[in-house]
Amino acid sequence: MAAPGSVRNPQAVLFACAMNAVRSPMAESLLQQMFPKTLYVRSAGVKKGELDPFAVAVMAELGQDISRHRPKTFEELEDWEGLNFDLIITLSPEAHHKALDLTRTHAVEVEYWPTQDPTLVEGSREQRLDAYREVCDGLSLRIRKRFARGAGL
Repeated sequence: MAAPGSVRNPQAVLFACAMNAVRSPMAESLLQQMFPKTLYVRSAGVKKGELDPFAVAVMAELGQDISRHRPKTFEELEDWEGLNFDLIITLSPEAHHKALDLTRTHAVEVEYWPTQDPTLVEGSREQRLDAYREVCDGLSLRIRKRFARGAGL
């Protein structure tokens, strides 16, 4: 295991979750916003979902427009761009297992960041939005911590 501070920052990052409709598009947008010129960032899902309007609303509160995001699967991404990433960050158990399976013969680092699925929260519109905000805040903190290491980003 690398010593703290010696972790190499990646050049290409893939965020992955179950349906590429909430968590991974949020994380993709957050990382792109933080480091727009230094990293290649994409997202994918195990299955293809529909972009969640609550995710769009929460990201809009931060001034980030993800409304044009089109959910895609690992397979679609591989067909279109290849899986040429040096870091895959998985946000759900399904995505983690899929990433490990797809990268068995590749030199790619896979990190698992267990992240709550806010679509499972019930309640008022505001309670549901709060769940999405919590996920977004957690991803933002995690991204800042992970990608602020060394590299002068």
